Amino acid sequence: MNFKTIIEPFRIKSVEPISMSTESERTAFLERAHFNPFLLKSDQVIIDFLTDSGTSAMSSNQWAAMMNGDESYAGARSWERFEKAVHDLTGMPYILPTHQGRAAERILYGHLGGEGKYFISNTHFDTTRANIEYSGASAHDIPVLEARDFSANHPFKGNLDTKQLQHLITELGEKNIAAVILTVTNNSGGGQPVSMQNAKEISAICKKHHILFVLDCCRIAENSYFIHEREKGYHEKSFREIAQEMFSLADACVMSAKKDALVNMGGFLAMRNKELADACTQLLIITEGYTTYGGLSGRDMEAIAVGLVEVFEADYLKYRIRSTTYLGEKILEKGVPIIYPVGGHAVYIDAKGLYPHIPVDQYPGQALVCELYRIGGIRCVEIGSVMFGKYDDHGKLIPAPMELVRLAIPRRVYTQSHIDYVVEVFDEIIRVKKSAKGLKIKQEPKFLRHFTAHFELVK
Repeated sequence: MNFKTIIEPFRIKSVEPISMSTESERTAFLERAHFNPFLLKSDQVIIDFLTDSGTSAMSSNQWAAMMNGDESYAGARSWERFEKAVHDLTGMPYILPTHQGRAAERILYGHLGGEGKYFISNTHFDTTRANIEYSGASAHDIPVLEARDFSANHPFKGNLDTKQLQHLITELGEKNIAAVILTVTNNSGGGQPVSMQNAKEISAICKKHHILFVLDCCRIAENSYFIHEREKGYHEKSFREIAQEMFSLADACVMSAKKDALVNMGGFLAMRNKELADACTQLLIITEGYTTYGGLSGRDMEAIAVGLVEVFEADYLKYRIRSTTYLGEKILEKGVPIIYPVGGHAVYIDAKGLYPHIPVDQYPGQALVCELYRIGGIRCVEIGSVMFGKYDDHGKLIPAPMELVRLAIPRRVYTQSHIDYVVEVFDEIIRVKKSAKGLKIKQEPKFLRHFTAHFELVK
């Protein structure tokens, strides 16, 4: 029998206290943080949906494995276990450990990039785009058209538009394209999944034109779940087998293990080409560490090796996707516009749709982020013109294609009652939505401004 109530497929063995606060206290905290939730202290937050990266709760088996950590500088046993786990999953022979995903991005895209080079993706995320643009290269996003229709019930809105890919290859020249990056699931595109068919088509195009095909695989298990449920021919395959098939299509992959490896720190870069691997190895040694630890401790590698197995467990993945969907559908029922269907790791709210009275140059997404914290102590992140907006030569904002707010749910951390509390907060968000005010930027860095920018309310 299928019951409606979602229960966590685990028991809680250790707890961490949440500091409760009043709305007046949170208003003061927010002002001191310059209306940027990244600048809040963690004990000022009730529900932390800022990111699902590195915020997972590790299992008893992961903690036990950490006690076996071999902290030898070179050739540690923990490295051997880590390497085997990554190789068994990806099938790629050249594996470099890194302290997190953006380190793998910096090494690979820094080597491949530079002036006159282009990277093409379904949608580049913030650190990916920053590493590419920092090298002097350009990043092009070509999601499918369905990704722009927030309400359309399309099963794979994370797909890359292969017709546009063919057009860009002709326009830019295949020798100028450093790589095609397929992010699964498509984080900046609403956490939407990518189909296996789309990955096969991209792989064939890249092989034809001798272009490197890179899989950004930090949420590969969640993407495999959606393929299993929605794509013909995959219902009888295990989630792990689906992931392995997708890896087989790519030439290289980067992973932030802080997502679907269920750990608090770590990542890797894996490749099939020895020449590319040799070049990246040199950069790894210069900036991360020796090749058998790459910025990680032995205990980190032990936890990752276990997490890469646990994340494909059927009960866990079913719970993970169902609980995220529950939150999205509950607030949608209340009239909150979201990207639908709900993705795997987060619920994405259309802030421009919720706050039509706030113009894009007053950042409706940042306004909603601040309101969620002020009203309910919920910390989340804007994915819109703060994160991806640019300025023209006259200093005028070029808005991002979408003005979103992401509620990223940590893995194995919050219970059903926490999620129900978040749903309840949206009753008040809707009640006072007409009084929400926009913001303007007072101070910002050149790259990744959303992390440290200062804002003030528009009067």
